[in-house]
Amino acid sequence: MTIKTNETPTKAKSTLARLGKKLLALFNTRLGLVCFLLLIYWLKTLFAYYTQFELDFTDGQQGVYQFFISLFNPLPLGLLLLGIPLYFKNSKVFYTLEIAIYLFLNVTLIANVIYFREFTDFMSLNTVLASKSSAAGLGDSFANLIEPIYIVFILDFIGLIALVLTKKLKSDKRDFGKRPSFAITALSCLLFSANLFAAEIDRPQLLSRGFSNTYIVRALGFPAFYAYNTYQLYQNNRVRSAASADDLKSVEAYVKSHYAKPDPAYYGIGKGRNVIVIHLESFQQFLIDYHLQVNGQSYEVTPFLNSLYHSNSTLAFSNFFNQVKAGKTSDAETMMETSLFGLNQGSFFVQYGSTNTQQAAPAIFGNLGYTSAVFHGNVGSFWNRNGTYKQLGYNYFFDSTYMTKMTNENSFQYGLNDKIMFRDSIKYLEHMQQPFYTKFITVSNHYPYTSLPNDEKGFPQAQTDDETINGYFATANYLDTAVKNFFDYLKAAGLYDNSVIVLYGDHYGISNSRNSSLAPLVNKNSETWSDYDNAMMQRVPYMVVVPGFTGGKISDTYGGEIDALPTLEHIMGIDNSKYIQLGQDLLSPDNKQIVAMRTNGYYVTPQYTSYGGKLYNTQTGEQITNPDASTQEAVTKIRAAAKEQLAISDKIQTGDLLRFYKDSGINAVDPSKISYVKSYQALTKIEKEKGDQSTSVYSKHGNQSTLDLYQAPTYTTINGTASSSTSNTP
Repeated sequence: MTIKTNETPTKAKSTLARLGKKLLALFNTRLGLVCFLLLIYWLKTLFAYYTQFELDFTDGQQGVYQFFISLFNPLPLGLLLLGIPLYFKNSKVFYTLEIAIYLFLNVTLIANVIYFREFTDFMSLNTVLASKSSAAGLGDSFANLIEPIYIVFILDFIGLIALVLTKKLKSDKRDFGKRPSFAITALSCLLFSANLFAAEIDRPQLLSRGFSNTYIVRALGFPAFYAYNTYQLYQNNRVRSAASADDLKSVEAYVKSHYAKPDPAYYGIGKGRNVIVIHLESFQQFLIDYHLQVNGQSYEVTPFLNSLYHSNSTLAFSNFFNQVKAGKTSDAETMMETSLFGLNQGSFFVQYGSTNTQQAAPAIFGNLGYTSAVFHGNVGSFWNRNGTYKQLGYNYFFDSTYMTKMTNENSFQYGLNDKIMFRDSIKYLEHMQQPFYTKFITVSNHYPYTSLPNDEKGFPQAQTDDETINGYFATANYLDTAVKNFFDYLKAAGLYDNSVIVLYGDHYGISNSRNSSLAPLVNKNSETWSDYDNAMMQRVPYMVVVPGFTGGKISDTYGGEIDALPTLEHIMGIDNSKYIQLGQDLLSPDNKQIVAMRTNGYYVTPQYTSYGGKLYNTQTGEQITNPDASTQEAVTKIRAAAKEQLAISDKIQTGDLLRFYKDSGINAVDPSKISYVKSYQALTKIEKEKGDQSTSVYSKHGNQSTLDLYQAPTYTTINGTASSSTSNTP
């Protein structure tokens, strides 16, 4: 008797082989290829949804309903798009178009996965269109965002290439036919209608009210999100072209009714002085007075900034929030300079900065005889600054072309390290006529927080499972030292006592997706970390240092970047009652303390915080799940006020309404007369023409440079070898 021990395995192999041949035969048909690509795209999208994105599913049954909608939503429009090539008879056209559409869907998905990791938002069409201006110098940062798990998103392409090379993917010469193609299109439209109907049940007026990018992606998927985005872009352009002077009436009425008069105790305390603004990149409020604990030792992260915060010459604000969205740094600059918000989608600097009429701080101070300049160790095209700063009214912009050549030792992808930038700026600052309004944009405390030169890596790393968080404290410490060195120079050069120095954080440094890893370092529990905690982490510093003033304080007033300019104007003794500005003086007793977030309509007040779709008691952090009638009435009014402020700003920005406003008293800016070429020569020419009347630091020091008064290490490259020195020659 013979026992056939391999009979079952052999049959199994045979069955698998036949199944494989059938699947391959199906795959080699046009419809089979469409279905196969749709299946893979669906699986990859779901993988991204549930592992890479935060889709904010609601708790309970509604959350389950939202989950099932998200489970279904990649299919309708995926089928619609991938089914389009079926209409073409020619096989080359079919396969070329099919792969192109599939590639487009996947590139969109992968780009959003990478973008979401840092911005906690989805990449809008405005962002895509603006990528050339906003992404300059981002190559290294992009590489740092890549994770090994992302290989999942390209495995199918590797498989497709292998099938082509082994000639197992064959061309189907047969015409699929118009009627079957139309049937596929009709089916996809029917499925999308069902998807949209289900989404509207969950969130009525989803598209008409535009709640958030997250809601739209969660409900309808990426193709629908970009179709909606395209419509929004069209609407914005249409609004701008249709805007007229009549649209200003409601804006003027709003500004007048929300004006907060100054507190006499602070009005004009800095009048006539220079204004020096220091932009603290990615610097969050929790760093103030923070001590990092490493191996049983305590390290003060920002000792100098802490001393400013507590100085009786400083007006500091403990509840000052960033209000940025995708424009991030450029959004912060927009608000700080104009008291108007950035855009709901994309960057105002990039989309409108070069064309919109502005009533910005440089022009306001220029109207009072101030000279203005920006100092930044990165390329001028980043965030379209070259064009935007002219519209804002800046006389000069000293970017990386005016500073030490960038090397691996003295810079990283966002520009020169801060100590080098401050030092190089002195060559130009000392030739500016006083009074001046200047802004210094730091970059070293920028993601991925690993940019410090070797000689500066003395501060310990935090000990978490997230390298980004670990390096954040060291770069913040470096920034703190750089600011101290610059303050020391201001004092030595005689500028300090005749200046008002503004310091502000532009936006979060640690994104919400990383906050659970940060939690133990800020005495929180990762398991109970909530959206309330995320909201409180949006606080950034805002300090106004007025040397010689002794009435400084730390104010607990709730405010945001939209309020910074009106506050500064009143400190400088400027009557801003006729300016179109949406913020309120943080020192005014009339301040309403409503902080409108640009993201998803969230807001913060001293009583209530709305964030992540949840309502919290701001003082206790407890979630309010069943608000009583009085609470509901209060939050309804707050929500309406926040929404109105954003809507008024959008009306101004997208309609370019300030071009119609003639009552501000500010001299109109003519950007065609502003050039950022040969700015150094322009400064020295003015200095020479003024002679004994020159008010520049250089002139006040007997026509001698003050560069030697700045003491900080510099990093140069000599014959290709990096070296550290204390040279003061740019």
